[in-house]
Amino acid sequence: MIKNYWNKGGKQKFVVIFWMTVLLLALFILRDDYQPALLFVRKYIFIILLCFSVLFFGLRKFRRTASTGGRLLTLFGIVLFLGGLYFIGWHLKMYDYVKTYNVFNSLNRVEINELPLTRNERIQPLMNIFSMANESVGETKDVSLPHLVRIDSINKWTMAIQPTEKYAWQGMTDNTEEVFAVSSTTPFPRFSSENRIPVTFSIGESLKFSRNTYNAVVQRFNIFQLFNLEPSDTYYMKNDKGAWVQVVSLIKWKGFFFPYPSFGGVMVIENGAHDFNDYIERILIGKGTYISPEEMRNYPYLTRQNTLAEKVSRLQAESLKFIGGFSDPLPWNMETAVKIPDLPDDQNQQPFVTDFDFSDTKSDAYTGLYHWFGLEPVGEERTSLTFSVFIPADGTDKLYYYDHATKKQGYAGVSAMPLKVIESRKEFDWSVNKPVEFRPYIKEIAGRKRMFFLSTISAIRDESSKFDGSATPDLALIDSEYRDVVWIDAKHPSEWNVKVFEQLGEAWKESETTNDYFKINPNVFKDQQKAVLDSINIKLSENKNEKVIEELQKKIDSIKALEENKN
Repeated sequence: MIKNYWNKGGKQKFVVIFWMTVLLLALFILRDDYQPALLFVRKYIFIILLCFSVLFFGLRKFRRTASTGGRLLTLFGIVLFLGGLYFIGWHLKMYDYVKTYNVFNSLNRVEINELPLTRNERIQPLMNIFSMANESVGETKDVSLPHLVRIDSINKWTMAIQPTEKYAWQGMTDNTEEVFAVSSTTPFPRFSSENRIPVTFSIGESLKFSRNTYNAVVQRFNIFQLFNLEPSDTYYMKNDKGAWVQVVSLIKWKGFFFPYPSFGGVMVIENGAHDFNDYIERILIGKGTYISPEEMRNYPYLTRQNTLAEKVSRLQAESLKFIGGFSDPLPWNMETAVKIPDLPDDQNQQPFVTDFDFSDTKSDAYTGLYHWFGLEPVGEERTSLTFSVFIPADGTDKLYYYDHATKKQGYAGVSAMPLKVIESRKEFDWSVNKPVEFRPYIKEIAGRKRMFFLSTISAIRDESSKFDGSATPDLALIDSEYRDVVWIDAKHPSEWNVKVFEQLGEAWKESETTNDYFKINPNVFKDQQKAVLDSINIKLSENKNEKVIEELQKKIDSIKALEENKN
């Protein structure tokens, strides 16, 4: 039809050329709008080709079959195949099952025989920070979801103060002009003064059209990246020159048979107000500098940093359910199958970004930020800690795991923790207070490394599902091995280990008969008791002396009174 129209004359040729140019230009400029469709094809390419192949050959056989019975049988076979594919692949989730198995086979797994120590413990959970940040901005502003990143060697929660999505006009005209950066180790996060950094981003998560972070990043992709990469979480941090940048984590889809997501590097967007030339650049080729996973080691601010998409790390951790083989997670096996426990009352699920010190673990793991998972058996009634998983938060191609189950440590997992905390403080109103974010707290106390879970008690607002952050939250440490709860002071982290030892030390001594620490210090608790008794005796002696002095003073006063009467 187009050929016939083309041959009619010069005017028709101009019209065809004009509209073809418009169409090609639209396909080029609007590629961020249809890129999800390209990704869909990429993710399910094998299934799509399989279905089209069955339809093609099935319908060809249908047309070549003369008898009605043969045709009905062919149609029935096609419907049965497609229906069975849907039932097995999606209803029974076998497609995700095989995809996760591909993730497991692609992992560079490293088993460690010693737990790393935690450091720079964060006091406030993510949703408390998010709640308090929103309390500090006006009606026309929103706060992006906080992320824990390293800023000048200090771990901080960073988030953008951006135009609200409730009012579209702000998203089309305003810039992101401030960033929150609050310390994660303080119980008193301040959302003012030096923690409110003035910096302009003309590209942001809540902005519209070409100024939207997602759109700008997708526009920057080349033709191959459009089929393989997708933007994920957006982080705010300083680059090696000290300038604030947006770092967008990218997910790369690999494989042909049941493609799976992996870390695909980052796209770095610099700050600054853009002019007309930048506008043209955004429209045509997007904004940002792509840094591949292999190149990230050349940028110190991106190493030992938090840039890995949680969607990727969750799938990697979940894939450890295949450590016993492909068929082990099936319903009739499940000897070593594990799951990521998600707590219904916790708005921020695993992973918990934690700062670990691997210096004494005899492994090649760096010291810095990791995505931590505590995996448990798949059964609802089983809450033991099976694996501790440490995934480098900077996207390093490694997965470190510690096998608690094989070592028969009998540690309680995250799912068991809420009831431990609730039972220890029955006077709390637990209908409006929730223990959340049971993140690891691993310290060397009394001669050995001990694993605790650190939890913050958060309040839930009336008629709301949002947590209400407190500047002085209640904190609890739960011993994963002894199941005891130690309530600690958020304002004095240096005293936490002392508090733990005071409460649990004698129990440890009684049960750990082979612990060299208690062999070397057999009188540690007797000395403490003696010190307490000595202080009591000193106090009693002081009281006794005070009584003697008081009696003598009374006698002196009476003698003075008699002499005055004589005079």
